[in-house]
Amino acid sequence: QCNMPTIALGGLSLAPIAIYPFRKRCTWWPQLFLGIAFNWGVWMGYTALAGEISIAAALVYVAAIFWTVGYDTIYAHQDREDDALIGLKSSAIKLGDKTHMALWVIYGLCVTSFLVAGWIAGAHLWFYLIIGLVALHLAGQILKTDIHNADQCLTVFKSNRNLGFVIMMAFAAALW
Repeated sequence: QCNMPTIALGGLSLAPIAIYPFRKRCTWWPQLFLGIAFNWGVWMGYTALAGEISIAAALVYVAAIFWTVGYDTIYAHQDREDDALIGLKSSAIKLGDKTHMALWVIYGLCVTSFLVAGWIAGAHLWFYLIIGLVALHLAGQILKTDIHNADQCLTVFKSNRNLGFVIMMAFAAALW
């Protein structure tokens, strides 16, 4: 039922899906591999509709990866001590007290990638206004995150569920 590029990408999706579960054993950045695997749907959805890959879609994929790295780093702070005890790796362990500074960069790259994708795709004003709200929410996440408070990290992490809906609305409004 899908076009050939979508079928090919579906087959290629098996590689990041297979690789991700083992990343905590050999890299400090398993969150990056989660983002690559978890956001593969950007490629699938876009090629299913357009029949090809575009620069704008690639930038949305990159933005989604940065977003995932950010929120999963926050999530990983809940398990930081336990992971370290059993020899697992994560961005939370690697970044430690530099997490807030890293999140500003990671989320900044996320928002920038979304904005450039919108510009390339010719998005209208509503897209930029809503992505501005996304940027404010991400900044709020950074300011609210206490990496030494597991419950607070979980609360911030869970706020991304609602943020995903806002991002979807930005793309729905891109044509208005």
